[in-house]
Amino acid sequence: MKLPNKTEKFLPFISLILIIVVVSFLYQNNTFEMIENPLLDRLVVEEREINPDIKILAIDEESLEAIGKWPWPRDIMAKVSEELAKNGAKAVWLDILYSEKSSNPAEDEAWAQVMENTNNIYHSIYFELANKQAKNLPLQMTKVYQPVFPVDKSRMGLINTIADKDGVIRQAILGIQDENGEMVNSIDVVLANLLLPPDQQIYWDENRWMRGTEPLPTNAWNQAYFTYASTGFEVYPIASVISGELDPSNFAGSIVLIGPYALGMSDDLFATPVSKNIRMFGVEIHANIIQSLYDNQIYRLASETLGTCILVLLCLLAYFLMERLKAKWSALVLIGFVVAYVLIQIIVFIQAKLLLPLFYPLLAVFLVYVATVVLQYLRERRERSRVTEIFGRYVSKGVVKEILQNKEEIQLGGVRRDVTLVFVDIRGFTPLSEKMQPEEVILILNEYLDLCTRAVFAYEGTLDKYIGDGVMSIFGAPMDQPDHAARAIRAALQMKKGSAQLAERLIEKYGRSVSFGIGINSGPAVIGNIGSQERMDYTAIGDTVNLAARLESNAKPGQILISQNTYERVKDQFVLTPLEPIKVKGKEQPVQIYQVEGELADFQNQDDNQEMKNLVRDNN
Repeated sequence: MKLPNKTEKFLPFISLILIIVVVSFLYQNNTFEMIENPLLDRLVVEEREINPDIKILAIDEESLEAIGKWPWPRDIMAKVSEELAKNGAKAVWLDILYSEKSSNPAEDEAWAQVMENTNNIYHSIYFELANKQAKNLPLQMTKVYQPVFPVDKSRMGLINTIADKDGVIRQAILGIQDENGEMVNSIDVVLANLLLPPDQQIYWDENRWMRGTEPLPTNAWNQAYFTYASTGFEVYPIASVISGELDPSNFAGSIVLIGPYALGMSDDLFATPVSKNIRMFGVEIHANIIQSLYDNQIYRLASETLGTCILVLLCLLAYFLMERLKAKWSALVLIGFVVAYVLIQIIVFIQAKLLLPLFYPLLAVFLVYVATVVLQYLRERRERSRVTEIFGRYVSKGVVKEILQNKEEIQLGGVRRDVTLVFVDIRGFTPLSEKMQPEEVILILNEYLDLCTRAVFAYEGTLDKYIGDGVMSIFGAPMDQPDHAARAIRAALQMKKGSAQLAERLIEKYGRSVSFGIGINSGPAVIGNIGSQERMDYTAIGDTVNLAARLESNAKPGQILISQNTYERVKDQFVLTPLEPIKVKGKEQPVQIYQVEGELADFQNQDDNQEMKNLVRDNN
């Protein structure tokens, strides 16, 4: 379908705007989060030195085998925690909720006694959150789970986490306000502050979270994005401490995190950026949060405004470069954009802890590449159609199609080929034109030339040029035609037949008529683009061409003359009458010529025409 010129002119801009609008919409709605998030996750898992004072005591398979099936008696956990606390641990935290009374009151009493005798053991508090939460409002809680035995508020910390839509834990909740409006810090903030100097403490300042004097990037739910350490934390089986195999003094000065670490305790396993398939235990996730708060590896996502601006800028820049290049070079530009943007993404994240959108800008650039390639294809196809249309005025559509499909056949300059040349001239046209108005002369001339052109194209010849009121055509070039001589004669016979009908009309109107004189010769000629760099014509030159022109000038009105060369090629297909040799310019010897009467097959079918039979017999 051919588009209007104005639509073609603005199609690139329409395409570009459409790409920007569509991809911006997809980005702002994070439609492809299942692609975007895993790509960004590769950046937030860092190979960095972790604080050796963060240690994990694991309730692992080995410990379950040694101590027994979980849950263990609470006094066991109370005793091991007390031993760690008294042997110099900076803090001991249990990733375990003791929110319900034990069936054995003595166990809870043991815990109460331990909490009274120590000041460095911390317990967990958990808020049950409302099912529906407003994105831009603080989190709403419905219930609180906290230890059933007395624990000072300063030694309790929130353990809530909220996974993203894809189930991956990427953000830490720094705190939630309770029913009284008081901010309850997460256990991660509480324990990180034990490692941080006083001027780097993390705290809630009425309306924002601070780290020293610098605000932390958080959302309305008090969530902050944190990084994961690719290197693991020191993990010890808790049974080794309970049994005395590992001296509690080895944890002096450390933050000791105690929590489930066995596959049988799958309720505490979560997907993380480290791996969505190999899940991570909750206690290790908290260790990563504490580490990130400690070394300030808290990052933020680019705002939608900034992300959209980046997307638009990349689209415009990509279009500006690709629109001017061929498809293969545009592909290299596309690769360059991908590599450059990924490098920029990495540098910006490392330097500014800012995570730019990744998939959507690259998607936009890819779509721009596709659009420019398609638009170039449409332009080339339109130009091809234009050239085909123009070239089709000189050669038949079949020849044009074959030429375009076999470009290697067409060469700049000239090539020597065996061809047949046909020269046609209108006899009696000059006297006739003296009786006509100039406009009528043009109309009649165009009718005759159109008749010639259609005849040439009917047999897939090449219209070389119009010469005044004559025509020069080539058969056998630019594409090979083994039967080019026969094609040329058939085209000439069609011209002769068509001119008879035109002649009748002219006699009726002007009392005069015109007819064709046609000369045909076959042989070698130089065919190709002949001329200069500024002006070239696809034509034929050589003695074969000259002789064809001489035969045409010797042809009488309505006569088709062929040379001996052409005769030898077609004598079994046409009725040909030998004529007296003629003397032509450029030839020392007279040239044998023949007059074409018609197709041999046509004459053989005319049983009632004795004269035609005689011609056939004489011809044979």
